[in-house]
Amino acid sequence: MSAYIFIVDYTQDTLNFMGNLEKVKAEFKKCKNDPIYFISKYIKVVHPRRGLVPFELYPFQEMIIDNLQSNRFNIIRKFRQAGITTISAAYALHMIIFNKHKTVTILSIGDKESTEVLERIQTMYAELPSFFKPGIVEKNKHKLKLKTDSVVISRPSAKQSGRGISGSLLIIDEAAFIENINEIWAGAYPIVSTGGSVFVISTVNGMGNWYHQTYLEAKEGRNAFNAIDINWESHPEYHRTPGYEHLYKEMEENDPPIFIDEWAKLTKHNIGIRRWNQEYEAEFLGTGDTYIDGETLLNLAENQSDDYFIKYNNRMRVWEDPEPHYQYIIGVDVSLGRNRDHSAFHVINLYNGVQVAEFYSNKTPINEFSKIIAEIGYLYNTAHVLVERNSIGNTLIDRLFEEIEYDNVMLDFDNKFGVQITTKSRDIILADLEEYLRINKLKINSERTNKELQTFIVTDTGKAEADTGQHDDLVTSLAITCYGMKFLYENGFVDEQITQGNSEKASIAADLYSKSLPAGMTKEDMTWLLS
Repeated sequence: MSAYIFIVDYTQDTLNFMGNLEKVKAEFKKCKNDPIYFISKYIKVVHPRRGLVPFELYPFQEMIIDNLQSNRFNIIRKFRQAGITTISAAYALHMIIFNKHKTVTILSIGDKESTEVLERIQTMYAELPSFFKPGIVEKNKHKLKLKTDSVVISRPSAKQSGRGISGSLLIIDEAAFIENINEIWAGAYPIVSTGGSVFVISTVNGMGNWYHQTYLEAKEGRNAFNAIDINWESHPEYHRTPGYEHLYKEMEENDPPIFIDEWAKLTKHNIGIRRWNQEYEAEFLGTGDTYIDGETLLNLAENQSDDYFIKYNNRMRVWEDPEPHYQYIIGVDVSLGRNRDHSAFHVINLYNGVQVAEFYSNKTPINEFSKIIAEIGYLYNTAHVLVERNSIGNTLIDRLFEEIEYDNVMLDFDNKFGVQITTKSRDIILADLEEYLRINKLKINSERTNKELQTFIVTDTGKAEADTGQHDDLVTSLAITCYGMKFLYENGFVDEQITQGNSEKASIAADLYSKSLPAGMTKEDMTWLLS
């Protein structure tokens, strides 16, 4: 036992142990081995309503500490004001008091947040009985180092690359809101991977970011993180829980009184249902104001598939081979293929809206890209091919139509090859995409496409585009595909209602509509054959 436990002040806790060395030793050992006991009995925190109070751990908070003890890598999806940052602060203090040569690094969004976290830890330390205080070696707004040679360092994430991080425990607070989190994690992981622990904390902040992907992969068992989920109803201050009558009496005697049974209803009314779902139900709703609504994005993510094979050196993913009785469409967004934007296309089954294949590459030159499109187009029953004809797109159309002589390059409503993307037409094309996704007229298998949709936002100026640092090539090519589908449906090339019901009838109907007619001819309505 370290000598520092004999430092005496005359707090009640110290007086209770004076004159009984064995009792002091036993208490010290118990606290070292049981952080829940130590935190509940000796840690004090500043409550926004009640002032400085003992840290009464609720059952869900004890569960979190148990997980920290049992798993090296933890990621939590939390609701707002759950007290998790305070728990991590108390856990960090326990580590540096009862262990030698430990470093805890806490990363927060900014300098203000990092300073506040360390202030909490310093307050906790100051309020401890003296026999738990080994003494302070260094103390400032970003560091607390004790005579155990253990230290807590609290830093703003904006100033970190990740490579300067060292520690036995890395705590990342509000990870979903940290802009350079990918870079931080890439630099920090090699250090913590050799024996350190990680605790990632955050309320949700959209989809497609590092926190969202890491959490989902943890839930699916695809990384080393242990996923922790908590619900606002488990918090006694938000939802009436047996055993906390003393708390509710105090809340109702407040000025103004807080009635626990009305808390959720009042909060929903004050912040709105969208913010409620994100901040308290912890629902991933899309980054900021996503162009596609959150419920649709969640539905897409839940129904994507990783059951595919690859072609063209992993540039193309294929979920379904062509079926002879179906028609297909390929929507194309082309780039220069010089490591900038990506060239992309989707292959969609026109009779059921299923995405059967997807191409995505930023290293494919246009001559090779045109050959791949033609090859895939012929494979999928001479699929309709619709190309964005802005600038470089005209070159692609010329190669397809003039050089390769592909038989089914589509015309737009102006009877020109491809589709011209203007400010006006872009809004129309994106609106078609939004509608088709919202009413489930498309079934997207691709995780890559869904990730782009999750970060395709409406900016403050009202423009729909990829969020900062993201891409939208798959979104654009999918929107072009939807535009082409709508054209084919409205002009009678495909009956979009044909597949409702009997699959055998759908196959027969597909044959009836399998060929385009020459200009000036109309199709006879043959759907009576299906009755």
